[in-house]
Amino acid sequence: MKISAIIAEYNPMHNGHIYHIDETKKSSNSDGTICVMSGNFVQRGEPSIIDKWERAKIALLNGIDLVLELPSIYAVSSAEFFAFGAVSLLNSLNIVNNLSFGSENGNIQDLYTLAEILTKEPDEYKIKLKTYINLGLPYYTARNNALSQLFPKNIDNLLTNSNNILGIEYCKSLIKLHSSINPITVKRIGDDYNNENITSNFPSATAIRKNLMFNTDLSSLASFMPNSTYEELLKLHNANYNFVFKENLFQYLKYKCLSSENHIDNIPDASEGLHNKIYDCIISSNNINELILKVKSKRYSYTRISRILCQYFIGFENYNTELLRKKPCPYARILGFNDRGREMLKLIKNSSNIPIYSKLPKKELLYECLKLDIQATNAYSILNKNVRPMSDYLISPIYL
Repeated sequence: MKISAIIAEYNPMHNGHIYHIDETKKSSNSDGTICVMSGNFVQRGEPSIIDKWERAKIALLNGIDLVLELPSIYAVSSAEFFAFGAVSLLNSLNIVNNLSFGSENGNIQDLYTLAEILTKEPDEYKIKLKTYINLGLPYYTARNNALSQLFPKNIDNLLTNSNNILGIEYCKSLIKLHSSINPITVKRIGDDYNNENITSNFPSATAIRKNLMFNTDLSSLASFMPNSTYEELLKLHNANYNFVFKENLFQYLKYKCLSSENHIDNIPDASEGLHNKIYDCIISSNNINELILKVKSKRYSYTRISRILCQYFIGFENYNTELLRKKPCPYARILGFNDRGREMLKLIKNSSNIPIYSKLPKKELLYECLKLDIQATNAYSILNKNVRPMSDYLISPIYL
């Protein structure tokens, strides 16, 4: 069986995601598709708008055969660790032939060549990089200048567009792991990843979430997502499902900061005094956007601050995040599957280097990052009244 994999969040699934799935199947001629999907919190530092089981169900309705959860330690991390966690999970299954991802560039050779230079760091690159750093240039500028001399094309967009950056990180992880998985890319179409407004038939998930937040009439979104996504969202909406947004985090974060010792500094990305600035600014802020803008600087981006706050809400400070996120993913957790996914699971169970969980063991958990996943769901249950605490033990994988 020829199997292709996709790494995604589907927060929520829209027309662009369907295009990617269809193009992946067409270009790879695959028999089955695995998705490694973020759980209840996502990479840019936000809770998912609907819970991971609902999103897994929608993915299965739209061409995915098997959905596996990306553990929170990787899912709520920078592009580097997000990619490494997902790719290491797929690599350990030993059945995946292709990894497909969207990119603004659309040329896999460009992305892979840059990934090779950044991973292997040939002498010529290191010499040029050192030369520019010695001239007093910031590392990011020095790196781009060095790459420009080794790479024949303009690298500005390659290293600034969100999906290109993530695609390069996927390729870097494949190289580091000496993986046999073949990377392929589908050129992204439609609105930009960060565009908050709907301007085409392929809007960003950001724009759809914003529309859901401020518009109670879901019919305006019907043409921008597959019918199954729209029907599921409409059904949830009519049942008073608790759609979750980043703004819902604020009051709990403020309470946590004001009622306990400030341990944000235990989160690696909040070092060098950044934790003190967050603590000082949260006292005078009235919402999460105001807080992030107060803390944001040239050195610390909006997304990085958002991710730190999300990690703190979940409780990352109680774990050795620095160590855990650098280790390959130690297990695979099944969120959902169909009949073809069942066949794939049989193959995985015979070939995988890591354990596969359909239900969590009630005995002492072996993996710290699995404990963190359970904590993440418990934290999410505070925001979403439709998800009960300890749901990881209560909900079985979705089968369609």
